[in-house]
Amino acid sequence: MKYNEIITELTSAPRTWLVTGVTGFIGSNLLETLLKLNQRVVGLDNFATGYQKNLDEVQGEVTSEQWANFNFIEGDIRDAATCQAAVAGVDYVLHQAALGSVPRSINDPLTSNEVNVSGFLNMLNAAREENVKSFTYAASSSTYGDHPALPKVEENIGNPLSPYAVTKYVNELYADVFNRCYNFKTIGLRYFNVFGKRQDPDGAYAAVIPKWTAALIKDETVFVNGDGETSRDFCYIDNVVQMNILAATANDDAKGEVYNVAVGDRTTLNTLFDSIKNALNEQGVNCDASPTYRDFRAGDVRHSQADISKAKKLLGYAPQYRIQQGISLAMGWYCSSEAIQ
Repeated sequence: MKYNEIITELTSAPRTWLVTGVTGFIGSNLLETLLKLNQRVVGLDNFATGYQKNLDEVQGEVTSEQWANFNFIEGDIRDAATCQAAVAGVDYVLHQAALGSVPRSINDPLTSNEVNVSGFLNMLNAAREENVKSFTYAASSSTYGDHPALPKVEENIGNPLSPYAVTKYVNELYADVFNRCYNFKTIGLRYFNVFGKRQDPDGAYAAVIPKWTAALIKDETVFVNGDGETSRDFCYIDNVVQMNILAATANDDAKGEVYNVAVGDRTTLNTLFDSIKNALNEQGVNCDASPTYRDFRAGDVRHSQADISKAKKLLGYAPQYRIQQGISLAMGWYCSSEAIQ
């Protein structure tokens, strides 16, 4: 397995990584894995959507020697000087910092653009000027927009359906232009509905799995947008970590591309609800609730499923967790952590 080979190589020859958005859900999971591999990590975040508690949890998961390899910079990617300082001496950049959420972008398109476009460009340019070995960035499956075909293939996209989708597509355009103008090759990772430990269940823009999990644990109403037959390709966080590390260490032939990050499955919201409920019951949480259905959400696509053959072929991607395994692991974390009060 390609990933195991890379892990062995990195452990024997540690590199220096920059993880932006390091206090967030995906960023903190990347940090944990890299530190456990004895890598040196610089983290950049402004706590807009991340938390100190995520860093504290990572610190508890690694040794004191590994934690000493972490240097945190509190700063904003909208400030070019901060981005320049963060990339100094870095080998690999994993750019996760962004304002996610379709509804958030509809409510406040200007801030989403400032962070996701201007902030992205600041990081991209700083990494180019520092001549880092690789720049891997979080793209989004929202880029497929209204393209009806399933599964989603990287080369075929439609019209964006939200300001958020526009910002993530612009990231891909800038990355492509930097390749053409400066020969600075990047890799974009189109995430499909990532879930797992440290995903925030609170707030208006919480993702569906942590939001439903919190509601079920608290015996509160679970709301389903639409009829529950909307489907998604849910991807457990460890698969995403694998893809980031494979992308960062890829050879030049695989760069200058975007890749789907998913498992290639399609799960309806109704099936997802039952899976979460059953997994919580296995954790000793007594759940017998039924969901409450409401209107479809603006900007959402009806169905989403990824074709991951390109990532398998060019990067050696081999997702190790399907949705049921991921749900079981995630529910274990939510029940054992203090994430849900």
